[in-house]
Amino acid sequence: MSRRSENPEGRMPLLDHLRELRNRLVKALLGLVAGMVLGWLVKEEVWTVLKEPFCDVPQSNALKGDACSLVVNGIFSSFFLNLKIAFMVGAVVSSPVWLYQLWAFIAPGMLRKEKRWTVLFLTLALPLFLLGAFLAYFTIERGLALFLGFTPENVAPLITVDEYLRFLVTMLLVFGLAFELPLMVSILNLAGALSHATIKKWRRMIIFGIFVFAAAATPSADPITMISLAVPVVALFGVSDGIAYLVDKRRAKRPALYEDLSDDEASVIEDEPFDIGEPAPLEERR
Repeated sequence: MSRRSENPEGRMPLLDHLRELRNRLVKALLGLVAGMVLGWLVKEEVWTVLKEPFCDVPQSNALKGDACSLVVNGIFSSFFLNLKIAFMVGAVVSSPVWLYQLWAFIAPGMLRKEKRWTVLFLTLALPLFLLGAFLAYFTIERGLALFLGFTPENVAPLITVDEYLRFLVTMLLVFGLAFELPLMVSILNLAGALSHATIKKWRRMIIFGIFVFAAAATPSADPITMISLAVPVVALFGVSDGIAYLVDKRRAKRPALYEDLSDDEASVIEDEPFDIGEPAPLEERR
């Protein structure tokens, strides 16, 4: 607080910015390492949850009867599997730490209104991403069952651990990021960069594009997974469309800044210089 009062605009030389960036990165990495240590301790429990969608597919027990089986094809594959799981858990657990370090680095250069928009975005982005990830988790089983169902009789599918984990993470990321689309539409509308008239004009193309994206982005490329992704995103887009309509309707009731001025009338230019007074403090301008 004392440094903030002495330097309210947060100005510093380039080297000081680089030093602060280094300190922020070190703190974020320390938080990530601490989260990875915790993830390493609970890796077995986490892996049990991650492989559950595969184990629910009948073809998963083709090698060991009633036991769910995945294979590894390298000496270090099992070690790297545990390391990947620890990293995933560490990234999630330490997210408050590295998100705060990122925020603390960029916030001094932002205006008060920009800070409000950023806080609003982060507050809504995380729940939407988690909602998409949870939906993907419960959809993976159907996609796997559809494609593994084509396995001929007396043929055991050898699914490697790396292949399955890559498929699982891709599905979680695709669903999570797709659920951010309606939020981006609402934020752009609130910021005045995207009007409801534009959304209405391109509504059909946007919905068509959502289905195309769902078909192309999902690794399994089956219709069940595509519909499971596209339909909720279209529904959320409808909500953001309604929000944009209400925002623009409310914005239209406000008087325009230059409503009383004629388009052909020139502005009055003062010939004599005059004193505009002292500039307002930075906080008031924000």
